Amino acid sequence: MVKRRRKQVSSKKESTPATRTERNNDALSDDLDKNADHIRSVYAEASDLIFRRFYIAGKQKAVLFYLDGLVDIQELDDSVLSPLMEEFTAEYSDVKELLEKKISVSGVKEFTNIQDCLKKISSGFPVILLEGRKSGIALNLTKFEKRAIDEPPAEAVIRGPREGFVETLGINRTMLRRKIKSPKLKMKEMEIGKYSVTPVILAYMDGIAEEGLIKEAENRLKRIDIDGVLDSGIIEELVEDNPYSPFPQILTTERPDVATSHLLEGRFVVLVDGSPFVLIAPVTIYSFLQASEDYYNRFIISTLIRWLRYIFLLISLLLPSIYVAVITFHAEMVPTSLMIGMAASREAIPFPALIEALLMEITFEALREAGLRLPKQVGSAVSIVGALVIGEAAVMAGIVSAPMVIVVALTGIASFTIPRYSGAAAIRMLRFPMILLAGTLGLLGIMLGLITIIIHLATIRSFGVPYLSPMAPMMGSETKDVLVRAPWWKLNTRPHLTGKYNKYRQAPGQKPGPKHGGD
Repeated sequence: MVKRRRKQVSSKKESTPATRTERNNDALSDDLDKNADHIRSVYAEASDLIFRRFYIAGKQKAVLFYLDGLVDIQELDDSVLSPLMEEFTAEYSDVKELLEKKISVSGVKEFTNIQDCLKKISSGFPVILLEGRKSGIALNLTKFEKRAIDEPPAEAVIRGPREGFVETLGINRTMLRRKIKSPKLKMKEMEIGKYSVTPVILAYMDGIAEEGLIKEAENRLKRIDIDGVLDSGIIEELVEDNPYSPFPQILTTERPDVATSHLLEGRFVVLVDGSPFVLIAPVTIYSFLQASEDYYNRFIISTLIRWLRYIFLLISLLLPSIYVAVITFHAEMVPTSLMIGMAASREAIPFPALIEALLMEITFEALREAGLRLPKQVGSAVSIVGALVIGEAAVMAGIVSAPMVIVVALTGIASFTIPRYSGAAAIRMLRFPMILLAGTLGLLGIMLGLITIIIHLATIRSFGVPYLSPMAPMMGSETKDVLVRAPWWKLNTRPHLTGKYNKYRQAPGQKPGPKHGGD
């Protein structure tokens, strides 16, 4: 009998949270105490919830709820509580009229159900409920610590703006508005995350971005059903086209000028509260080899630097595998004098070239990762000194050859020339299977690996845009910003992404030069 009674009690306790959740969707009651008790029960054991009873004009009962640390207390006292609690004789027919005449806060919203009330409190809004009213008011008086705007450490430039996005969504939104002072810049806000309720903004240029593209992006964001969004990287992984590809299909940046330039080309930008990294799509593989500084320097210099990046991209991917293939299978391809020197340096090495390359590459990647994770004051020193000391010691001990150390060092330097970390990470990942193919099949294995990579790149898309466009499929008029960086007076058209698009972004015939006609 006692056991049965205990079972009934426990089942009753288990049903309480579900009942409470159902009540959260109910409309507010005109019974103030009932509403207040329910809100306090939802925030039970939340020590930062502040509950304050007061009377409006000494007559009407009201309660104030807010979370400590998220509200501007001084402004709340001066602009809300003081005006409401002082004696006044005017009668107000509804809450709206009371707000308009007594509360000097610009951001005020009225709500009628408990769910909206809880959402506003959790977002840092002070909430006021009134006796006899089935509605409440939320005041935009949020205040919390924010990081100062600074230059992004991962995207530093010699010439260009030196401001970067921060973790506060409102500041990031304002930085975009400062760059584009037009009502054509549209921002659709939504909330993602069952518990985090993270504000997310989809920004695009009306009349430039294709309507179907924006609709697809909005649908992919809205179908995300997850407990919480802590960074834009989570959203990136949930909306991309090819999740198993090593190549990123969404560009991330901390720079407002980069985000603005892509908006003006017809792409969309996703801003996530709590993350300084915004998402840009659709993009192509060439987007990861372009730096913002390319567009602020003279076009001849920018073109030469871009060619240098393409060359070092190939070096980063292929140099270790070519070395392994030549040493293992194709020694006749190397000049005799050079081959004699390489053979002499490898004479005392106990490992084949394949094992030697894998050993050095893994060590170099470990040093790079250690440098990233250690404090900034010692991180760079550990990675550089570690590479020098370990490389020298390994050569002296006869574990690896000197040419292999040179190859791995050149490969590491080459990978640093890729401007985007996510693009460089993909190349670093593919370097290992290329080394394995070279060590087993020689140059034939390298060719098979390259063909596989190119076929894969030709099949993936970023929000419907071919990853290799405008080179494959070839669009001749749009290659002015791929292998070269054409001068600004020649970049008259925008890239053609999907569907209809606004083709021209500037007037033709703006090539500079001396004026004619005796002016």
